[in-house]
Parts: sequence; C-alpha cells; structure tokens
Amino acid sequence: MQACLTLKNKKEKPILQHHHWIYSGAVASFPEEDIVEVRSAQGVKLGTAFLNKGHSIAAHMIAFGEESLESALRTRIAKAASLRRRCFDLSKTNAFRVINAEGDGIPGLIVDAYKDVLVCQISHPAIEKIKIQLISLLNEEFRPRALYEKSTSFLRKKEGLAEKKGFCFGECSSEIEVLENGLKFSVDIIDGQKTGLFLDQREMRSLIREISFNRRVLNGFAYTGGFSIAALAGGALHVDSVEMSSRCRPRVDKNLEINGLDSSRHAFIEMDMFEYLKTSDLAYDIVILDPPAFVKKRNDIDKAFRAYKELNRQAMEKMPSGSLLLTCSCSYHVDETLFQNILFRAALEAKRSVKIVGRHRQALDHPISIFHPESSYLKSFLLYIE
Repeated sequence: MQACLTLKNKKEKPILQHHHWIYSGAVASFPEEDIVEVRSAQGVKLGTAFLNKGHSIAAHMIAFGEESLESALRTRIAKAASLRRRCFDLSKTNAFRVINAEGDGIPGLIVDAYKDVLVCQISHPAIEKIKIQLISLLNEEFRPRALYEKSTSFLRKKEGLAEKKGFCFGECSSEIEVLENGLKFSVDIIDGQKTGLFLDQREMRSLIREISFNRRVLNGFAYTGGFSIAALAGGALHVDSVEMSSRCRPRVDKNLEINGLDSSRHAFIEMDMFEYLKTSDLAYDIVILDPPAFVKKRNDIDKAFRAYKELNRQAMEKMPSGSLLLTCSCSYHVDETLFQNILFRAALEAKRSVKIVGRHRQALDHPISIFHPESSYLKSFLLYIE
C-alpha cells in the first residue's frame, strides 16, 4: 500500500484545480516516503505527489485523481513531444526544451534537446527515485543518440542534493552545432551555462534580428553571443558584446564564424556590465540587458530591486533619444508587475521619458500551465527612450 499524505479540512481545492504545489500549512500528516498518495481530510484520493518535507512547498503533484504514476509520466512526455513537433521545423530549429517542469506536468524535471542529444536537469529528490523509468520513457519517445544529465541548478542545491554530471546513456562530443531559426550556434552541453544555450530567449533573439538593420547594438551580459549573432544576421552596423568571462570569447568567435558573419562588425569587450555602463557613452541604437538572476530567494528581493534599478537607470541616463532598450529579468521572485515598477523607478531617477513598445515573446517550448502560473519566470520589456 502506498504511503499517504493527508490534507487538512477544505485544503483540497487547489489540487482539484490541477495546481501542482501543496504548501506545508495545508498538510495534516506527513509520511516518510518520497512518492506519496494524496488524500483529502475526508479520505478522497486526489492523486500522487513528490514529497518535499521540511519546505514551505511540502509536495509537488505529479498525477491527479486515479491516474497512476507510470501513466502520468508516459502521458506527460508524449504530450510534451507532440507540442514540440507541432512547433518546430527541424530544418530550421533543432534546439528546444522538450520537458519544462510544471509547464509540462513533471515538477523537478527539465529536458532540453540539442539536435539528437538530450540534456536533463533534475532538481527534486523524488525524481531521483524514478530516474531510470524517466530515462526509459524519454528514450522511447525521442530516440536520442545520447542523454546527458547536468543537474547543477540552484534548486537542486537548495534541496540538499549533490551535483550530478554525466551521460546516462550514449556519448557524444561536449560541443554540438545546432540551428535556431536558421542561425547556427555552437553549444557546449558539458561546460556551458544551464544546459548550453538559453533557449527561453529564442523569440526575443528573433525580435532583435528583426529590428537591428543598420543599427549599432550593445549586447550586455553577452554569454556566447546569442543576441549578438541575431543582431548581426539582421544587418546591424556594429555589435559590442560585453561579457566579464573570458571563457565566452572563443564561443562567440566560433558562432560568428559558422554563420559567415563579418567579425569586423563585432567587438568582444571583457568587462563587468555595471562598470561598462559607467565608462561608456552608450552611443547605441539598441541596448540589450539580459543579466543572470539577481535574486534566488524571496529574502533577496530588496537587494535585487536595487540591482535591477541601478542597471537600468545607468542605461537610461546615457542612451540617445530615439534608442531602444531590451531589458530582461529571469529572477523567479521578481514578477512582471514588480519588474515594470522597477523600470518605472529607473526612468524616474534617470529623468527620461520612456515608453513600453514590446513585451516578452513566450518561447513555444517553454509552456506555462494555465493551472500553475507561478512557473512563469522570464520577463522582458522593449522600451523606447525618448
């Protein structure tokens, strides 16, 4: 008999509405196991969950009602695959997310596809218990050449799990050349950040490509130059990529080369972006600010508010009239309303008139469940600086 997590009276409504999280305050009794049956105070079976005892989010629902765990996993993976097959022409784009945690109904699991190789990230202890089963289902659905586990996220560390890196099956070079909207990118799945490429910004890179013709572009926090490549492919006069890590330069150069782009129209500037904003006159037509998360836990929100405000204030103060600022936040605890308020404060302090002319284009492979809006994390605003 499966261990049972029992809810307090009248706490089942979110689960009946297919929300994935169970908060500790809603739980009447905790079992010891990692994968548990969830029942209401009246004994009605609500589904199956991954237990996360000791945290404010005490459990994550994986199956609802009478659905079995095996059936839920198989169904979720098949539906996720179906969505991606509808969204992408592999002759133009062959790098995309295939499992987006709660967005695809499997909390604690991220899986990205790079051509014919899958890269997975596991951030929940209970996923470890069913990893072999998941790998088998992923192999059955996608038939990859190899599957590499790169479980190194902040969420995993928060759960007290050690990092795991290595091939679950198959093998390949750490460097894979992929396509994104016809552009080529060299991705390092082993030593690159996240799983290798920030796939969630695909649509915003496409936007920058659309608007960069005959313009001078600054790509801040450039990483391996995704926005830079998009801008140059769109006909930008010149692009400066500012990135403090010298390790990123060879990858940027490689991406320029494989796309046949004129390297004389590009400069890699190894510098902290905050320092660059202080020293540069920012004589650009487009400025892109896509920093790493400034806040990883709710207690850091005030610190993140100041960092985002200062970053955008410095840019707004110096940018020419008629220029465009694409500014982003991937901090989960900074929602879109708060981020817009931060930008309002930055514009006010910079004494600039600013208009919102665009918002984040959701990447089709990063779905957000209508029943679980909390999984939305990436925000972008395209601003017109008057």
